[in-house]
Amino acid sequence: MSIEPSLNLETFENPKPGRDYTIRIQVPEFTCLCPVTGQPDFATVSIEYRPYILCVELKSIKLYMWSFRDQGAFHEAVTNRILDDMVAACSPKYMKVSADFNVRGGIYTTVIAEHGKRQD
Repeated sequence: MSIEPSLNLETFENPKPGRDYTIRIQVPEFTCLCPVTGQPDFATVSIEYRPYILCVELKSIKLYMWSFRDQGAFHEAVTNRILDDMVAACSPKYMKVSADFNVRGGIYTTVIAEHGKRQD
C-alpha cells in the first residue's frame, strides 16, 4: 500500500456502463501553497461526474490530492488542473470540480470548472 503522494489516477471499469448515474466525491482536507506568499491554502474540493467506460479509484484520488500539498498554485489553476487530470484519466460523460477555499485576507474563493454537458 502506497503512503506517498502520487499524480497517478488509477481507474477501473464502470460496473454499469449502460446506466447514467452520478458519482460525488468530497475532499475536505485539500491543501496547496499560495504561489505568492508560500503560505498554505486550505479547501474542500468536490468532484461530481457521470462515468462513461471508466471510474477513478478513490485511494488514487486521495494520493493525487495529497501531491498538491507542497506545490504553489493559484486557486483557478489548481482547480482546472484537477479537472483536466481527472478527465484525462477516465473520459467521463460529464465532470464538475468545485474548490471552496478558506478565507484568506478576508476573501473566500470558490472556483468551479466543468467538462461535458450537464444532464439535469
